Amino acid sequence: MAFKSDFLRIMSERGFIHQISDETGLDDLFATETVTAYIGFDPTAKSLHVGSLMQIMMLRWMQQTGHQPIALMGGGTGMIGDPSFKDEARKLQTSETITANLSGIRQAFENYLSFGDGPTDALMIDNAEWLMDLEYVPFLRDVGRHFSVNRMLSFDSVRMRLEREQSLSFLEFNYMILQAYDFVELNRRHGCRLQLGGSDQWGNIVNGIDLGHRLGTPQLYALTSPLLTTSSGAKMGKTADGAVWLNADMLSPYDFWQFWRNTEDADVERFLKLYTTLPMDEIARLAALKDAEINEAKKVLANEVTTLLHGRDAADEAADTARRTFEEGQTGSALPRIEISRSELEGGIGILSLFVTAGLASSNGEARRQVKGGGLKLNDRPVTDERGTVTADDLGPEGHIKLSVGKKRHALVVPSS
Repeated sequence: MAFKSDFLRIMSERGFIHQISDETGLDDLFATETVTAYIGFDPTAKSLHVGSLMQIMMLRWMQQTGHQPIALMGGGTGMIGDPSFKDEARKLQTSETITANLSGIRQAFENYLSFGDGPTDALMIDNAEWLMDLEYVPFLRDVGRHFSVNRMLSFDSVRMRLEREQSLSFLEFNYMILQAYDFVELNRRHGCRLQLGGSDQWGNIVNGIDLGHRLGTPQLYALTSPLLTTSSGAKMGKTADGAVWLNADMLSPYDFWQFWRNTEDADVERFLKLYTTLPMDEIARLAALKDAEINEAKKVLANEVTTLLHGRDAADEAADTARRTFEEGQTGSALPRIEISRSELEGGIGILSLFVTAGLASSNGEARRQVKGGGLKLNDRPVTDERGTVTADDLGPEGHIKLSVGKKRHALVVPSS
C-alpha cells in the first residue's frame, strides 16, 4: 500500500518492512500522533554487531521523522536468553557479565540517537527494572494464564527446535512470555504502541499484542524487518574473520570501514538504502555506476556508515589510510596495530606466530598455507620461508613492521619499551 506517514513511507521505500500487524491502523497512528516504539537488545556480548544495525537504523528513522524511539536493554531477559531459532540453549550468563555487556552495547547508540527528556528524545531502558521484581505466583495468575501452551508450541522458533528433537528448557520457554510482558509494561510506563524487530521475532511480538489486548492496553502494533544475507548467502554481521562488531575497542573503525568497502556489487544499492541516510535520488545515481566505477559507490557506502557509527573524523582517517595503503602503496595511520616488546623483536619471532598474534591468521597452519599460496607479505615483500623469523632489523624507517594477507588485510607491528 502507499503509506501517508513519513516513517512508514521511508521504511517501505528503503526495504525495511517484512511484516506489519495492521498496515492501515499503524499508518493512521503515525500520521496523527507522536508514536513511541521500541526494539529489545539482549546483552549476549560486550558489543552489538552489524546484524543489529538495521534495527538501530529503524530507531534512528523513528526519531528523524518526529517520533520517539526506545532502546530496551535486556538486563532481565538476558538472564534467560532468547531461544528463537537456536539449536541449543544459550550459555547462562552471570549478573556481572550481563552488567558489563550492557555497558558495552550502550556505546553503539550514541551517534545514532539523541537522548533526553523531550517528546521525541530517545530513551534507553533496562527491562530488569520490572522483570527482576516480579513475584512468581502473582505473575503466573495475572499474566501466565493468558498464554496457550498449544499456541506457543506452534511458533516456528519453538516448533523447529522440537522437530529436531533438541531440548527446549522450561526456562527458555518462558522467554516469550517475558518479552510479551515487556511490551505491555512499556505501554503502561511510556505509552509505547509499536514493537520493531527482525522477522524471527514476529511470534514473540504478536504475543505481546495479544497480551496487551487481554490486559486492556490500547491497540498495539508489530513491524518486522527482513533477516538479511549478502548476495553470496553470507549472514550479515559475520565474516570469515568473525563478527563485525560495532564497538571500536572490538573492531577498529578502519576494519569497520573496510567491511563496507568490500561489499559485493549486487548489495551496494540495498545497503545504501538500509544503512545510510543518503537521499534516494543520490542512492539511485550511485547504484547506476557500473564496472570499476561501482568502487566509488562502495567508498561512499563505507564513509557514510562509518560516519554514523564512529564519526566523520574516524571515517575520513579510515578512507585516507585505505587510499594510501591500496592506491599509493604507503602505510596509513589507521591500520590495526599490535605492540611487541623490543627485546622480543631483537631476539627474533617466528613469522607464522607473528601473523597469528596480529590476528591475520587463526593458526600457524593457516599462516603456513598462506605462505605456500603466496598470500603473506612482510613490509610489502612476499614471505617465502615459513621457518623465517622477524627481528628488529625488519623495522622500517617509520618505526614499524607491516604485515599483509592478500591485498585487503594489514596490520602494523610496533615495538614497545
